[in-house]
Amino acid sequence: MVLWVFSYGSLIWNPGFDFDERIVGFIKGYRRVFDLACIDHRGTPENPARTCTVEAKDGTVCWGAAYCVRGNEEREKAAMQYLERRECEYDQKTIVNFYKEGDTLEPAVTGVLVFTSTPDKESNKYYLGPASLEDMAMQIATAKGPCGNNRDYLFLLEKALRNIGHEDDYVTELAEEVRKVLESLEEKPGANLIPPSSPSKPFAHLLPLQETAVAAD
Repeated sequence: MVLWVFSYGSLIWNPGFDFDERIVGFIKGYRRVFDLACIDHRGTPENPARTCTVEAKDGTVCWGAAYCVRGNEEREKAAMQYLERRECEYDQKTIVNFYKEGDTLEPAVTGVLVFTSTPDKESNKYYLGPASLEDMAMQIATAKGPCGNNRDYLFLLEKALRNIGHEDDYVTELAEEVRKVLESLEEKPGANLIPPSSPSKPFAHLLPLQETAVAAD
């Protein structure tokens, strides 16, 4: 059996599971956005983090890396169990074609799994939706959870995309805005670190926190 998984977020630099092959490339018709809440890794129910997901959009591509697990059913099962715990905020599993640099016509791998999100606040309890660059930056600059700061997730993603030779303008712009927020907060000791636009305990209905938070994101 063979399992292929496409990574566009923290899995790029920290897959966390055993794999046999890693290929840098892209998927078509999707773009990376920071529209998903994280309440148990880089944020909390009171102050959720913003992490990336992908949304469908014609004419776009999303660069990342595809991981392959070969061998037997047990190895594939172990990888999927790990990924489903780690990617618990993603409510969909989508099958896509994966392309390598230099060949945009023929997919390098078909049947690649990617964790995606329903862009609807009614059906997807973790979907935050879009926000202004300034509001997203403030939220990312101030949120933190059991696995660390939200801003570090963004900065590590920025670095990972640079390392594979395919920076994302959206990620770069957001990271620069977060740095501006952090500089502003440093100049104002004691400033309120909770974004004023964040509602009180917006994810209280999801408590208690999951006991199996994976220290990977």
